[in-house]
Amino acid sequence: MGTGENEQALRKIIDMTRICSMVILCMHIYTYCHHPLAEWGYTHAWIDRVMINIAQTGLFKTIWYSKLLSMLLLLVSLIGAKGKKDEKIDATTSLVLMITGMLMFLFSHIVFSLSIRETIVTVQYILLLATGYLLILTGGTWLSRLIKLKLQKDIFNKLNESFPQEERLLENEYSINLPAQYHLKGVVRKSWINFINPFRALLVIGTPGAGKSYFVIRHIITQHIRKGFSMFIYDFKYDDLSIIAYNTLLRYHRKYKITPKFYVIEFDRIMHRCNPLDPLTMEDITDASESSRTIMLGLNRDWIKKQGDFFVESPINFVTAIIWFLRKYENGIYCTLPHVIELMQLDYKTMFPLLRTEPEIDVLINPFESAYRHEAWEQLEGQIASAKIGMARLSSPQLYYVLSGNDFTLDINNPDEPKIVCMGNNPQKQQIFGAVLSLYVSRVIKLVNKKGKLKSSLIFDEFPTIYFNNIDSLIATARSNKVATTVAVQDYSQLRKDYGRDQAEVVMNIVGNVISGQVVGETAKLLSERFGKIVQERESVSINRTDTSISRSTQLEAAIPPSKIASLSSGEFVGMVADDPDQKISLKVFHGEILNDHAALKKEEEAYQPIPPVRKVTHEEIQRNYSRIREDIRLIIQDRLPDAA
Repeated sequence: MGTGENEQALRKIIDMTRICSMVILCMHIYTYCHHPLAEWGYTHAWIDRVMINIAQTGLFKTIWYSKLLSMLLLLVSLIGAKGKKDEKIDATTSLVLMITGMLMFLFSHIVFSLSIRETIVTVQYILLLATGYLLILTGGTWLSRLIKLKLQKDIFNKLNESFPQEERLLENEYSINLPAQYHLKGVVRKSWINFINPFRALLVIGTPGAGKSYFVIRHIITQHIRKGFSMFIYDFKYDDLSIIAYNTLLRYHRKYKITPKFYVIEFDRIMHRCNPLDPLTMEDITDASESSRTIMLGLNRDWIKKQGDFFVESPINFVTAIIWFLRKYENGIYCTLPHVIELMQLDYKTMFPLLRTEPEIDVLINPFESAYRHEAWEQLEGQIASAKIGMARLSSPQLYYVLSGNDFTLDINNPDEPKIVCMGNNPQKQQIFGAVLSLYVSRVIKLVNKKGKLKSSLIFDEFPTIYFNNIDSLIATARSNKVATTVAVQDYSQLRKDYGRDQAEVVMNIVGNVISGQVVGETAKLLSERFGKIVQERESVSINRTDTSISRSTQLEAAIPPSKIASLSSGEFVGMVADDPDQKISLKVFHGEILNDHAALKKEEEAYQPIPPVRKVTHEEIQRNYSRIREDIRLIIQDRLPDAA
């Protein structure tokens, strides 16, 4: 028991042992320096008799015995000493003092071999003995004050925050498998990031330069094409992803029963033409309504947070009426977005009578016509002008040319006619192009999410730059239809800004697979909470006057804290995977570095073939198409309203 009485008794024993050591040292000096001490008058007859009796024990038989015994007793006293702990004490310095003192103490008698006066030799010998003794005492005392308990030197807590990860390659006909390496208790181990069920959606997050495209998205494209997926790619910075898809298809086209055709929608360098309002895919007025909502919210992103307001819903209904009118007219021969834009620009006295010729849209145009009849111009302008102004921004001959053709349909996962479609944007024109591309996305989603189709992969790079209505519905329902959705964003705040808090939270929470590079702030906190906690060790040291104590405990802490996510290097990712009933994964969370073979990828990219141009379009052809669309509107008016014409 460490009671006060025991500690006091221990101190007395230590003091007694040290006194015995000093007494033996003094006896040693008295014996081996007796003649000079006698000359100086420091001897006594009674002490001489005592020393003669002690010498009979053999203690002074050689000069070593008494020295060694004195030093041994001193060391014993030092072992039991407890000095006040000091973290500044250095063990190396203490040991140097002790070793130096021992050497001086043990070999100080060498001075007796010097050919000098005996008194000088005696003084030197006594000084060397005393100095050596004091050095041993000082070094030993410092060692007793040294903190012997070593705390963990892991100042960034890397060892504590490491955890086991999946090291098996779990592959199936749909999976995405990324080789990686991770640290476990200071040891680098190989691992695999297995997205064995991509149909539960994959969210890729990371700030610019985190490596989303190079380390993740490119592998999704190559592996899914190798496994026979049809594919739709939104390539924000065309042709970064499109050229990967094209060359991968050239390499693995034999993996398909029917080789997919490769199509590109691009407005700056015209490739293929496609009508997103293809009448064959517009089955009822709800399709027109969905297309109208997508194009209007894509043009006016601030309306996303105001859905349900009168002056938001009115323009959407108006555009719906225009689309459905063109769909019903002559079985939809003029049902294209350019025709919708041009028809909207008619003056009211021609437009409303023309629209009234189609009974199915009476209910949609009635509020507008009523306002027109009652000359409520301010209300009418508020309802329609915002739609006309927004759509007028799309009035471009190049856009008209691409949107009014029909080189292919958007049913990419048609088993009889599979496709790989790449849709390119331009960062400098994303405000205009993004709205049109959103319409393409909306129509693709409507067509692919059906039963009995091929497995398909939808990849959206820089997802917030387009408007995708009801993405939660796609993720929730498309799983059973073998539609894998990959959504790439830079940050949760970016998603929240463009889609609103509610929709952003749905996107973050509904996806089953998440992989994130470096992100900061709220995004890092949300991800850290998602990844859960692990048991971590904690240590603390308490230093008091007489003792030092250490306490160790375990507690649940974040497996990957926000600060760790905020400091990830390029190519380093954290995340969580979703499993299947047939392929269970117990270790779902990962934190490691994805291993890319940089030399092989560079060699592969150097061998890429450029995407071949589809057609050479002259400026005159584009202008003729532009004029033809305007002429089509005049013909519709002449047909339905001969008196107005």
